[in-house]
Amino acid sequence: MNIVVFGATGPTGQQIVAQAVEQGHDVTALVRDPTKLTVRNDRLHVITGSVPDNPQAVADAVRGKDAVISALGVGQSFKPRGLIARSAPVIVSAMERQGVRRLIFISALGVGDTAGDLPIAMRIFQRLLLRAIAADKEQGEQIIRASHLDWTLVHPAGLTNKPKTGRYRCGEHLDLRGFPTIARADVAAFVLTQLRDPTYVRKTVTVSS
Repeated sequence: MNIVVFGATGPTGQQIVAQAVEQGHDVTALVRDPTKLTVRNDRLHVITGSVPDNPQAVADAVRGKDAVISALGVGQSFKPRGLIARSAPVIVSAMERQGVRRLIFISALGVGDTAGDLPIAMRIFQRLLLRAIAADKEQGEQIIRASHLDWTLVHPAGLTNKPKTGRYRCGEHLDLRGFPTIARADVAAFVLTQLRDPTYVRKTVTVSS
């Protein structure tokens, strides 16, 4: 397929790009700093730009694509700076104008429909340190849900940099305890399965080891 990846220089985005080109997909990555993208492949096309700040670059990236994947995030920062709330309407608008329907958007466990699924320890941690991050993602999700796109909101458990295992659980609601985790590589693998799998279209799905 011909796909575009936003947030491609982040640790999860890098995994998505690497696995996508390995599977034979043609990938366009819109990034602020191309030097941070470690993947090199003839199937990878890089465009310089920022999702919330360069709507035209987003429109150019989306044009003619089969699907859009977002792995946007603020990394280790606890300050979202409205990244998702500002980016979601730009992405949705560009996709609707260009007639591209499939959107796979990585959010976070505890946001939206998964708020009640958080184990108590994670719930406390989120309220103490990640309240602003969660609120920003929730605003972005509301915009996506209100669109006419074929969206899937992916809510991974705590992300690790461990190798891909190919073994994970997924579902609209999972029984989670303690501090559940999942390798970024496994999240990337799951996300790419959703390019052709309609199971979670217009639904929220949690993924965890």
